[in-house]
Amino acid sequence: MNKDDFENYIKDRYQPQIDWYDKKSMANQKMYQRLQFSLIVLSSLTPILIIIDQLKELEKYNSLFWAPAVTAVLVAIITTLIKTYRFQENWINYRTTCESLKKELYFYEANLDEYADSKNKESIFVNRVENLISRENTLWLHTQKPPKDEK
Repeated sequence: MNKDDFENYIKDRYQPQIDWYDKKSMANQKMYQRLQFSLIVLSSLTPILIIIDQLKELEKYNSLFWAPAVTAVLVAIITTLIKTYRFQENWINYRTTCESLKKELYFYEANLDEYADSKNKESIFVNRVENLISRENTLWLHTQKPPKDEK
């Protein structure tokens, strides 16, 4: 691989992959944290709403009859979203792949690991980067599969 081809690879394949994994990692982290926070608040609020609703007859509170049911439904929906879309797993996988891709360039530039004695560092770099991307794609497919029911 010549120098121009390698530079094009860095610009057109490697850097966009790092940017994509970085962006996806951050988006999944934010979504996971938002949903987890919502889940904590709503699940904590549900028993309080039930108690308040029971007190309404004694102290003439406004009826909160539907509030506990609504928060319970929201807790169920958010829990299902977290499990279905696996934001935490995606966040961790994307971050791991992003950092591994970044590390590969450092190894290349510092002539470490396989690069130290190689005559064609660029080919090794491309091969290792593509292996990292392929590994992440395989991991993503595995992560997205619903777990098999154990009987």
